Amino acid sequence: LAARMSALSLSPAYELIRAPETGLVQIQARMGGTGARYFAGDATLTRAVVRLASGTLGYSYLLGRNKPHAEQCAVVDALLQEAPHFQALMETVIAPLEADRAARLAARQAEVNTSRVDFFTLVRGDNA
Repeated sequence: LAARMSALSLSPAYELIRAPETGLVQIQARMGGTGARYFAGDATLTRAVVRLASGTLGYSYLLGRNKPHAEQCAVVDALLQEAPHFQALMETVIAPLEADRAARLAARQAEVNTSRVDFFTLVRGDNA
């Protein structure tokens, strides 16, 4: 994110409304994806809120404990809400990050598929 932001040479003036802080959140899941809800465990979350000089607020919530990254994400969120910066940020920051994520997911899926086992049940004549 920092490298892509530096390519735009954007360094807006902002103030911290909520300095980056780290805490825990409970991860919820559902049995079978649609069943009863249960708590699968806890995860570390870092959040931040900034206000640009124009008054626009930016928010970020991210998994992990990277406080500088949370602050920078909040700045990007605020800038995305302002029309003059939206298109440049989408083309230079958001779209490439989205493509990188899609490539990582595809590579991981390909790796998992190499060891995939498909199970099936044979029906015997006396069980039919």
